[in-house]
Amino acid sequence: MLNLTAYHFSLNSDCTIFPLGDSSATLDLGNIVNEGLNQKVIEIKNWLQKNSFEGLKDIIIAYSSVSIVYDPFLIKERYQLPASAFEFVIDKLLEAFESATREYKPDEDIITIPVCYDEMFGNDLKFIAAQKNIPVEKVIELHHSKTYRLYMIGFLPGFSYMAEVDEQIAIPRKQKPVPVIAGSVGIAGSQTGIYPLNCPGGWQIVGRTPIKLFEPFADSPVKLKSGNLIKFYPITKEEFENNY
Repeated sequence: MLNLTAYHFSLNSDCTIFPLGDSSATLDLGNIVNEGLNQKVIEIKNWLQKNSFEGLKDIIIAYSSVSIVYDPFLIKERYQLPASAFEFVIDKLLEAFESATREYKPDEDIITIPVCYDEMFGNDLKFIAAQKNIPVEKVIELHHSKTYRLYMIGFLPGFSYMAEVDEQIAIPRKQKPVPVIAGSVGIAGSQTGIYPLNCPGGWQIVGRTPIKLFEPFADSPVKLKSGNLIKFYPITKEEFENNY
């Protein structure tokens, strides 16, 4: 049996490649929130998609890492490897790391998303305001005044992790999850995000968007993607109810 714990390949002091079980591997560029690293993992994903190999099943990116899921038996059979499938995957990740560049002009268009910050939808606005000793109106203003980068999709289909909120409204998540309605916009630490589905959640909810970010039967089920620039703008409860 292959001893996966023996494999932990370092690119440098911050970048490593390591296995996740026996059929996936991760290239971690530092485990931090950094726009440059996030752009690099997007470029690595794009390169791997263009230079795919038999046995590659999925590519998953996070804030500063990219993971690939693969079929080790198919890789061994297809490429007649003298070594393990994981070592083959290491070589592919190294090649992607070294070769991936921004081959396209990034989409600088900002995606605008309406949010109703009415008390009916912003369940935790008063709590945040009290914790931060600022008016509710200031919490709302600080939240929608910034342009956010969408770093990753995860947790749920279409759940968007964006950063960074103004430090004045950065706040820890709830200690216990509560029921959250689809479209709810929340804050956890320095991140903000949108719940695409009804589910339990622990983010501090500041409002709700009427836009559906996940539609399972659409041609593109997930509406947003890593690297998007997002700007929220406030709408009234009447606009939320009557126009969407």
